[in-house]
Order: sequence, then structure tokens, then C-alpha cells
Amino acid sequence: MKKLFLLTFISFIFQNVSSQNKVVEVTIVKTENKTIINKHIYGHFAEHLGKCIYGGLFVGEDSNISNTKGVRNDIIKALKDLKVPNLRWPGGCFADTYHWKDGIGPKKDRPSIVNRWWGGTVEDNSFGTNEFLDMCEVLGAEPYLAGNVGSGSPRELEEWVQYVNYESGSPMSELRKKNGREKPWKVTLWGVGNEMWGCGGNMTAEFYANLYRQYATFMPDGKGDKKLFRIASGANGDDYHWTEVLMRDIPKGLVEAVALHWYSVSNWEKKGSSVKFDENQYFETMKAAIKMEELVQKHTEIMDKYDPEKKVALIVDEWGGWYDTEEGASALYQQNTMRDAMIAGVTLNVFNNHADRVKGANLAQIVNVLQAVILTDKEKMVLTPTYHVMKMYNVHQDAQLIPLKIESPKYVFDNKELPAVSVSASKDKAGLTHISLVNIDLKKENKVKIDLKELGIKNIKGLVLSSSKVQDYNTFENPDKIAPVVFNKFSIKNDILEVTIPPFSVVVLEGK
Repeated sequence: MKKLFLLTFISFIFQNVSSQNKVVEVTIVKTENKTIINKHIYGHFAEHLGKCIYGGLFVGEDSNISNTKGVRNDIIKALKDLKVPNLRWPGGCFADTYHWKDGIGPKKDRPSIVNRWWGGTVEDNSFGTNEFLDMCEVLGAEPYLAGNVGSGSPRELEEWVQYVNYESGSPMSELRKKNGREKPWKVTLWGVGNEMWGCGGNMTAEFYANLYRQYATFMPDGKGDKKLFRIASGANGDDYHWTEVLMRDIPKGLVEAVALHWYSVSNWEKKGSSVKFDENQYFETMKAAIKMEELVQKHTEIMDKYDPEKKVALIVDEWGGWYDTEEGASALYQQNTMRDAMIAGVTLNVFNNHADRVKGANLAQIVNVLQAVILTDKEKMVLTPTYHVMKMYNVHQDAQLIPLKIESPKYVFDNKELPAVSVSASKDKAGLTHISLVNIDLKKENKVKIDLKELGIKNIKGLVLSSSKVQDYNTFENPDKIAPVVFNKFSIKNDILEVTIPPFSVVVLEGK
């Protein structure tokens, strides 16, 4: 019996060491398809929720905090550095109770509204269409406006398009000029409703498909590069019937994209703390994050059936981690740890690798809400681990996808397992190759081997985002606890790159 136990124990140790020392090979998939990773995959989301807008992005022109037209200058700089390609606004659930004319004209004349979705707070509408679109101009980000279908009308949406896009000749263009803006903003990205299966009206897919057709028909279209890009409110997670109906019932000429929403939540009844979590909670959160691969694949299969030429895009315009609101904080405020960095890295790799269909995405949300890239407290501001991942990954924006195949090692916990390593790669217009690698395993480093002959790479440099504990996060007192540092755990021999990825870390390599 003792001998059997000893043999079993030795076998376990051998398997464990073998697993740790295994080098995983990443191979380049040869293809004629020259897929471009659309920069809009790296989009963001700003809803009238908690302190995302008021007390976050927008402090008002009379604030002691340095600002441009009421928008914090430190946030402007941080978002410019992030290369935010688009910003979705005003929601979310808020969008389908928002009437845009309440937020234009002299601020003293704008009516206050009750935010019925998020805490019943009263808002004075001081941040409206002009303020948002002017901010997007400063950021160099394309605005993505979410139209009110739930409680609005086709006419209201039609007039909003005219207000922001018509040069002259329309009552709405004249109203814009009266409000101090001579030239139109030429907004092309438009959401036609939001979560119509839920807070947008609790509709069936069939009902919404017909309603979408009505709204889209009356949206005055532009020409050429100013043509409207209309995004239909899409499925909640694995509601594949929803996507099936939209693709089947909406004529292709009326829709440019369908949306998808998915949050990395392990248990919607008890989401748990953003900072006080154990390995089981971490594992289940990562399981939910990795499910994005399955969702994108299966929704894409449905879309391919009706649109084999891939003319209709998939836009994942809400994604990220969602935990319990911190005690005493504003609505949906949560801290941002290395767990969130893992969510961001894994998810962005999925989007990159499916860039033939996924043409846009929006992390929820940009400041002080859910998986925010920035947190504020009065005059203080801190960049989160998620911010750093998004910045490390922005090298993929508008770069050509390099298709890869990987047989990932397993992250094993409590007899459950997940793929531990995630990878995506691209080549930019300057000829630089970038490879993004994520290891979600909490305990083990993982070794990855990549043959560089196909890529012609001779020199490599890299950055890594890591920390001592997965629960670590940046604070206002210690804002740089987690930040990218130079990475050198790799070697090249005979055109073979071998990389050692630390536990729960994100690595981005640049080669030329």
C-alpha cells in the first residue's frame, strides 16, 4: 500500500513538473485573407450613471479643477494617450429615457430630469449633445450616439441626426447654429435603441426587428465616408435567437451592424467584491470572460448564414467586469484589480482574432463605473490596470491581423480547468509586429514558443503588466502600484522566440 501511494505521489509530481515545463507552440496560420483589426474594437462607453459624467468626465466650467469646456484636462490627456477611437453615449439604459432636446440651448433653460435607471438622481442636463460632441472633437474620438427607441419616436431620432449632421437648410441645423455651433459634427455611428430585450422596452426580437426597420428608414443618411453606420440593438449573451431574427428580418441595406452585450459575471445574484475575492471567484470570473470566444463564434456563425460576405459587423458595445458597488460609493463604482487586467487582455485577444466580423466594441465604462479605465475623487485621478492593458494593446488599432493557432496549457483549479494562455498578433503600417499574450494562471508561469521565420523578426522588445497579488490595485495614494515595465523574459534562437509569461500577467511584444 505504501509503495502504491509512493508511486502515485511520484507520478503526480512528475506530471505537475512536466506541465510546468511544457513549452507551448504558437503557429502562424497562412491565409490569403488580409483582415484589419478595426480601431473601433478599442472603443469606450460613457453613460449617465453614478459619477461617470457628472463628477467624472464633466466638472463644469466654473470648477477649480483644470478643464476645457467643463471636461477635466487630466482626463482629456489620459484618454488622448489611450487613443480612444470612439465613445458611446448617453447610454445604456439611460439612452431610452433620454430626450436630446432637453440637453441643448442655454443651460439655464434646460429642464432637470430624474435618472430613473440609476439611483433616481436629479440631473440638470448641463452635459448634453453639444458638450459631448465637442469633447469627442478634443479627444480625437468618433462619437457613437445611442438613439432613444424605447420612449422616443422616429421623428425625434431623425431630428437628432439633422441637428448634428446637416450643414444648413433644416430647422434642426438652424437650431444648432442658434446654439453656437456653425459647422455640423458629422456623426456616423448610431445605435438604434439599447437592450431592447430588457430596459429598452422588454420587446421580443420579432417586434424590435420591425421597429428597427421603421426607425432606420427615417434616419437621414449621408454619402460616402459620412454614410450612417446604424447599429441594431443586439443579443444579451447567448440569446442566439435574437441575432437570428435580426439577420433574417432586417434588410441588409437598412443595417450596418448588430450589437452584443456580455459581462464577465460569475453570479448575477451575488456578484461579489471587486477587491475581496478568492481563487474560486477569480476562476469563475475568468470562465465568464473566456466565454466571449464561444459567444462571438456562435453569433458569427448565424451572421455568416445570412451574410457570408461579412458586410454586417458585430459590435460588442458593452463588455467588462461587473461586481457589487463599493459601500458608500456612487452607483456601480468598483475598484479595478489585476483580475480586471486579465479580463481586458483575454477579451481584446478574442476581438482581435475575430476581426473579420467584430468591427467595434465598447468597454463599460470609461470613468468611475464598472470596469473603468479612470477613477476620480474630487481633484484626484488614477489610471487603473485596465487602462494600462488598453494602452498596451492600442498598437493593434488598424493593424493587419496575424492569424495564430495555439494549444493552450490549462489553468487548473478545484478539478476545473480553463485555457491559461491567450494570444493575438498583428502587423502595423510601419512594419512592426506586435504580439499580445495573457496568462491567467494564478500560480504558474507558462512558456510559449513562436517561430519567427514567417514574420522576418530579428529584434524584440516588450512590456509586462503584473503584480504580486491578483487583488492588487492602484489607489489615489499609490497610483503607480501597477504599471507596465520593461519585459525581458524571452530569448531568440534560430528564429524561434521563447517567452516565459509570469502568472496573471499581460505581455505585449514588439518586433521588427
